[in-house]
Amino acid sequence: MKAEILAALRDAQGYVSGQELCERLGVSRTAVWKGIQKLRAEGYQIKAVSNKGYLLVESPDLLNGEELKSRCKTVWAGREVVYFDVTDSTNIQAKRLAEEGWPHGTLVVAGRQKAGRGRRGRAWESPENTGIFMTLLLRPELLPKQASMLTIVAAMAVAKAVRESCGLAAGIKWPNDIVLNGRKICGILTEMNTEIDTINYVVIGIGINVSNKHFAEDAAAIATSIALEGGKNISRAALIWEVWRQFEAYYDSFCASGNLSGIRQEYNACLVNRNRQVRVLDPKEPFTGIARGIADHGELMVETDQGIEPVSSGEVSVRGLYGYV
Repeated sequence: MKAEILAALRDAQGYVSGQELCERLGVSRTAVWKGIQKLRAEGYQIKAVSNKGYLLVESPDLLNGEELKSRCKTVWAGREVVYFDVTDSTNIQAKRLAEEGWPHGTLVVAGRQKAGRGRRGRAWESPENTGIFMTLLLRPELLPKQASMLTIVAAMAVAKAVRESCGLAAGIKWPNDIVLNGRKICGILTEMNTEIDTINYVVIGIGINVSNKHFAEDAAAIATSIALEGGKNISRAALIWEVWRQFEAYYDSFCASGNLSGIRQEYNACLVNRNRQVRVLDPKEPFTGIARGIADHGELMVETDQGIEPVSSGEVSVRGLYGYV
């Protein structure tokens, strides 16, 4: 019931009477009062005034099932939420749920991960109460060769959500690292289960550094957080829903065309590599060129002395000529 009380308080333009809450939730005034007291004990500042009702004054930066459900304003992304205080990896849990038949749009969120991973099996730091660790389960009607583009769709959604919610000029380092001032705040890992020409499911894992103040030695040179970059104070739950609200719009555009033509121009405007020299770390033959933006299917178009070279992600990595960006 706490989630329903929070949702009602957040939806209101001012005070909500106890009677209105009773009628909306189908419970007694005593049950409403007990719910309010539990929320206050968790850190929610709720003002009570006779003949006016209840007013939500301030919310703590909590992540739990009730907080997430109370903020949900999406159409389909996250309509089913599974929350873990601690888990191995939200991608692992999302794949388990997929195998159990959970629906398209199921969202897995964790307060902390013990085995978070990035691309190529790299560890992802997941300290408690500092970041966002989440995975969305999709069952798209796409061909397997189209699934890799979903990573770029997700990157665009995160970048825009950070820009609009936190007031920071988030950029994208191709294909899916979200950066602030040349340092990484977010990684995205997309995995899928397929047959020859059918996608059974896709999971998109997103990790965002929100309030981190310190990083392990191997990450300190390239990592930062929203807090370190001076972003607005924002609850992690609010940012989670802003990401998926943006994702729904970009996903619809992607599914309508089957490619990235509808978001390519906006993505390129956020691309920090664009018109800069990059080093393409192709295991077969590394080369240097100037990044010119992405094509309709997500390849990075790199201009070399021999012409334009399209670069697909896969095992290829792109770095700035003198550093990470």
